[in-house]
Amino acid sequence: MACFLVPAAEAVVTTIAAKAMKSKEAAPETVKVQFDGTHLIEAEKIPFSRKLGWLNKLLWGGSALLAFEHVWHGEVVPWFPFLTAASNPADAAEMLQEMSTVGVTMAALVTAVWAGMLAVSSAIEKRAQKELPAES
Repeated sequence: MACFLVPAAEAVVTTIAAKAMKSKEAAPETVKVQFDGTHLIEAEKIPFSRKLGWLNKLLWGGSALLAFEHVWHGEVVPWFPFLTAASNPADAAEMLQEMSTVGVTMAALVTAVWAGMLAVSSAIEKRAQKELPAES
């Protein structure tokens, strides 16, 4: 019914946080990466604001798809109160129950997937630095 509102609310918060972080970040940190044993190049470490942008994209995309699905099934309409369940108090209680269970679970799952993405990204960055030869 309205489960998409929870990840959308998280997306609003993380979008604001990412914008605030991006404005306060210093120049990106650079690391040297060796690809084939001979060529050494400099690469920028991924700033946290960009990583938070990944979470934003996951949340906004999922919320948009869920909102479309709810529009498709007639649960969201273009007139007030927009959510068909909000017009009836009994349905509103069921809607709030769904938001607190399904919506929170979806938002937590998307955030957990993002945390996994951060772990993989961090492991790749650390491995690239470990493979560097000792500089003379």
